[in-house]
Formats: sequence, C-alpha cells, structure tokens
Amino acid sequence: MSKSFARRLADIEPFRVVEVLTRAKALAAEGRDIIHMEAGEPDFSSAEPIIRAAKASLDRGETSYTPAAGIPALREAISNYYRQDYGLNISPNRIMITPGASGALLLVAGLLINPGDGMLMTDPGYPCNRHFLRLVEGEGQLVPVGPEDRFQLSAEKAEQHWQANTKGVMVASPANPSGEILTAPQLRDLHSLCERKHGHLIVDEIYHGLNYGVDAPSILSITDQAFVINSFSKYFGMTGWRLGWLVAPEEAVPELEKLAQNLFISMSTMAQHAALAAFAPETRIILNARRDEFAQRRDYLLPELRSLGFEIPHCPAGALYLYAGIKRFNMSSPEFCRSLLEDHGIAITPGEDFGRYRADEHVRFAYTTGMDRLAEGVARLRKLYG
Repeated sequence: MSKSFARRLADIEPFRVVEVLTRAKALAAEGRDIIHMEAGEPDFSSAEPIIRAAKASLDRGETSYTPAAGIPALREAISNYYRQDYGLNISPNRIMITPGASGALLLVAGLLINPGDGMLMTDPGYPCNRHFLRLVEGEGQLVPVGPEDRFQLSAEKAEQHWQANTKGVMVASPANPSGEILTAPQLRDLHSLCERKHGHLIVDEIYHGLNYGVDAPSILSITDQAFVINSFSKYFGMTGWRLGWLVAPEEAVPELEKLAQNLFISMSTMAQHAALAAFAPETRIILNARRDEFAQRRDYLLPELRSLGFEIPHCPAGALYLYAGIKRFNMSSPEFCRSLLEDHGIAITPGEDFGRYRADEHVRFAYTTGMDRLAEGVARLRKLYG
C-alpha cells in the first residue's frame, strides 16, 4: 500500500513564478537570451555597506543563536526607522524579526487562525497568503477586485463578503501584482470594519519605500492593534538574506515569541547584523537612488505596453509590477506566457499565480531588470504585436 501525504497539500498550489523562473534559467543555460520580467526580485546586489557589515559580523565571530524575536539592536533600529520616516513611536518590544516576510506570515497565521477560520484577501493578490492559512487549516477568502477597485479591497466590499467564520482582513499596500496603494482613509475604514466585527487587520507593507511620488501611509499611523508585515527584501534589496519583521499589538508578542522559538529558534545572525547597516545614511542614499531607477523603468515600460495593446488602466504608485490585461491577444494567460518564453525569450508571470478572478486575462510584468533589457523585451514584443 502506498504512503499518503497530508490532504492539505492538494489545496496548496505551486508558486508559478518560481516555475517560470526555473524554466527561464534552464533556457538561459542552453544559450538562449532571456529577458527576465518574471520575478519580484530587485536586480541590484545588496548595497555595499550591508555586505561590509555582514563581513565584519563574521570577523567578530557573531555566529551564535540570537533571541527568537531578533537582536535588540535591530529591533531598536527598526523602531528608529518608523520614527524618522513615518513620525511614529513604535516600541521595539512590538517588533519581531522574522526569516523573511514569509516567516512573519507564518507567525500571524499560527497566532490568529483556528481550523475552519477564514481571512478576507484580494483576488488577485500575493499567492502564498492563502497557502499559509491553509497550512494551519484555515482558508483564504478571496474577494474579486478589478480595475474599478484599483485592485484593492474596500471596507464596503469586505463587509459584503464577511462570513460567519471570517477572522479578519489581510491587505497589501503597495500591492502585488497591481502596485496599487491604500490611502489613509481606506486603511482607517478597514480598521473600523475589523473593530466593529471583532476581527483582525493584517497589512503587508513589504513594498514600502518603493512608492513613486505618492505617499504610502502605514496602518501603524492609525492603530496599534493591526499586524504589519515588512521585509528587507524589496526596498532594502536583501532578498537572499531572508530577513523580515512583524509589528504586532504588544499583548500578542509573547505568543509570537513562543511560536518563533518553536518554528525558527532564531534568525540568521549574520543577516541581522548586516541589516543594521541598511538604515545607515550612506545606505539610504544608495537605496533611494535605486528606487528612483525603478520609477524610471515603470515610466518607460507602462506606455510601451499600453501602445502594444496591453490593458493597464492605472499607473501603479508602487512596488515593481505592471498587471496587464491581454484580451487583445486571444490567448489564455498560461498559453501567452509559455509562448513568449519558449518562442521569444521573454519571461513574465501568468495571472493564475495571483488568484482566480479574471486571472486568465492577465499577466504580470516585473520591471526588475535594467533599461537596456526592458528595451530589448519591448522590441521583441513590438515585432510580434506592433
């Protein structure tokens, strides 16, 4: 008799962008010239001050376990970051260092969700969110949102979809895949709804810092009862270091620490000491210059794609993506992406990675490659569809 695996695995779908990236790298290894616009990973290496700090940490022999909530100096540095950048007084005691934003998502899921509970989230949205909930026997309750909603979840729509087993709302601002930002009034309305429904509000702010000419308010400016997920991967450019953080209501921290002790023991010691340098003035100058370059890439790619017939109704205010409609091309999203990659060397992500609502009509372009490569990608698309 064959051995079986847990039933929950049938509900956890592949992370398709990783599959696209793997195939794109395999084609590149065969000698194909591939334009990478699939992964949400900044193409810059980590800033030099961060790398120097990591080396210095190793030279000092800092290789032991750290506290499960993270080294005190880094929690204090993040607190100072909120004070300087947002004018907020966030106690270091409310800040948990996590193994990437993924670690923060796992902690929040483990803290809030009982078997059978649900959490409202946008469709389309970051695909792993619903899978973290499924891992703890909960469910992501996907709410269809479109261009008319700016791909964001309003309090009114959340209330319409609230169910008996709903435990709260999870949103992202700026969002993946749309790049759209929630305004302060929208965040306030979501908080008010959750308070009225005795639910929790979780806000993914991992693309904060990558917003272009528009403020991205933090839910922390509105309430100290929300859970905020953030990361060193995007604006701070530390993807491979696998380091993030979670800001939680103070009463939740002991339970989160207990979970972290059991799930992770501690985060990478070297990565934590490296991240201290992410807040240094010399590093912020580098990171802000990179942010400005991402804005230039967006401003180039957006009109080019529109001119080719891709439907992008709004200019996204943040993140690293353009979520584009492809009805003009008369192909399903997976078929369209497969053809572009296999036949023309252009790697983008199918809409099905982000949910179900009109997923077959959309693809995501990531402007995480240099302007010369974006121009080459546009030239190839123009030969096909211009």
